[in-house]
Amino acid sequence: MSILPLARPEIVAMKPYSSARTEAPGRGILLNANESPWSLLSDAGPADSTAVSELNRYPDPQPFKLVSALAKLYGVSEQRVLVTRGSDEGIDLLTRVFCRAGKDAIAQCPPNFGMYRIAAQTQGAAIVSIPRQADNDFRMDGDQLLAALEMDPRIKLLFLTSPNNPSGDLIDRGLLLDLLEAANGKAIVVLDEAYAEFSRQPSASELVNRYENLVVLRTLSKAWGAAGLRCGAALAQEEIISLLRRIIAPYPLASPVISLALHMLSDDMSGRQQQMLEDMQENKGYLLKLLTGRSFIQNIWPGEANFVLFRARKAEELLSFCAEQGIVLRGFSSEPLLQGCIRISVGSKDELSALKTVLDEWEIKLRGILS
Repeated sequence: MSILPLARPEIVAMKPYSSARTEAPGRGILLNANESPWSLLSDAGPADSTAVSELNRYPDPQPFKLVSALAKLYGVSEQRVLVTRGSDEGIDLLTRVFCRAGKDAIAQCPPNFGMYRIAAQTQGAAIVSIPRQADNDFRMDGDQLLAALEMDPRIKLLFLTSPNNPSGDLIDRGLLLDLLEAANGKAIVVLDEAYAEFSRQPSASELVNRYENLVVLRTLSKAWGAAGLRCGAALAQEEIISLLRRIIAPYPLASPVISLALHMLSDDMSGRQQQMLEDMQENKGYLLKLLTGRSFIQNIWPGEANFVLFRARKAEELLSFCAEQGIVLRGFSSEPLLQGCIRISVGSKDELSALKTVLDEWEIKLRGILS
């Protein structure tokens, strides 16, 4: 069954913009794209650096080598990869393709990543929220999700996150399969796996081969230490990838980004990336240890990502106190289910030692406030 009936008819009928680099490869004498024949920075770096020596040329819209490297990394075919500017662009593209303003809706499970809501509001789509269960470690309510898919025909995109941000919990594989079946012919299930590398659970990317209504979002921002690159990927079957390519920017990735991403994904970097993950796990253990047993902390959710969520007494005052000492944490004062909660990213040992000192000072100060 084709997913095309779920997409906006005008997108299905749209003839995508055909850039000069799409129509002809970036080889030979290039006089087709109104580019400068020279790069002003040709001598600003290594002579063989494409990122520097060819800045006067538009990059390939979907660079084959990068697509191939990401396909290999995530275990899917190259035809099922769209390289994006982080996961954010994938969220935006999906919402623009599948949601008609004033008619369609997304479904989400707050508290979760705020860009699902932003993308829907920008597109003029409705937002159906199925809150997580605060009294059950913020796990999703599977029964309510299935009921929403059954009862609300407006829902065209169901955004799920595993591990979730900010609670760090995982989606049960059985529930994911049930949702994919329930959404068949009705909606696209979007699984955001920005933090997947930190988790014990296998990625759902292999399910892309079985389910035409599944999109998996991945990124190099987190576990590859490359947030500044803004490089991610949407993994889906060819029909969805084709629709997304119709509206993506003509040249979404800058040449330096492509060059650095390829270097990041080279074979000799895999060992360094694995060591980084091991160091992160060790530091997370240290972070949990320095949080455990403190009088002002009411609950801790370790999760399976590179952060820890906890609920504290006088959370806003704690955030301000830490900021005064030069340590910036994340609060959630606007999220009803996260009142009093703070999220701490796993930092270096030195950063966490500095945090420990500040929390020790806060504990002493808080005793004086409460006494």
